[in-house]
Amino acid sequence: MLEVRYHGHACFELRGEEGSIIFDPFLRDNPQADVGPEEVDVDGILVSHGHSDHIGDAVEISRRTGAVIVAPYELAVYCQEKGAKAHPMYIGGSHQFPFGWVKLVQAHHGSSLGGRYLGVACGFVVRLGGKTVYHPGDTGLFGDMKLIGELYPLDIAFIPIGSTFTMDMDEAVKAVEFLKPEVAIPMHYNTFPVIQADPEEFARRLSDSPTQVVVMKFGESRNF
Repeated sequence: MLEVRYHGHACFELRGEEGSIIFDPFLRDNPQADVGPEEVDVDGILVSHGHSDHIGDAVEISRRTGAVIVAPYELAVYCQEKGAKAHPMYIGGSHQFPFGWVKLVQAHHGSSLGGRYLGVACGFVVRLGGKTVYHPGDTGLFGDMKLIGELYPLDIAFIPIGSTFTMDMDEAVKAVEFLKPEVAIPMHYNTFPVIQADPEEFARRLSDSPTQVVVMKFGESRNF
């Protein structure tokens, strides 16, 4: 069984028998977040790219808890320089951690912080709690999402819907068609005025799809 908790924006916390992880822990400055970084205790921190609303509080959490940050090479090195524990990887690579299996996959986005280039952005495929989960990070639609769905049959996919910096609603619906997950959970919307979107519209537009759309409230936990 896998417990999924949504902390708003693109931040999800996952817990299974093997351990626990958090994706893109943007908490302290996130108006949607239900917890602060001082309340997070996980084994792994997966950071998709270096923008401030995704790296967020990763370094602080790692320094306090000893959790390892998993990120593309340049971003992982940056986190190490800041005193965090990090495991550098790159797109196409995978690793079996004590808390689960992690693979880095492509994303169409940038990665920088304070003017420093931090390598490429990525998405993650994770196996934890008996489930295979896809977190795409910030990305537009790309055709190889079909391959991700074929190579790693997905139980859960987190799908950005807010546009401006990521896919818009049309592309998000097409991404679900490409990925074919059992469950799709919308993310990366309504944090800021520029990414306003209606998750219920996303669910309605996929009402005839074999994929179940689950709209999670900020702070909500669900078991899958």
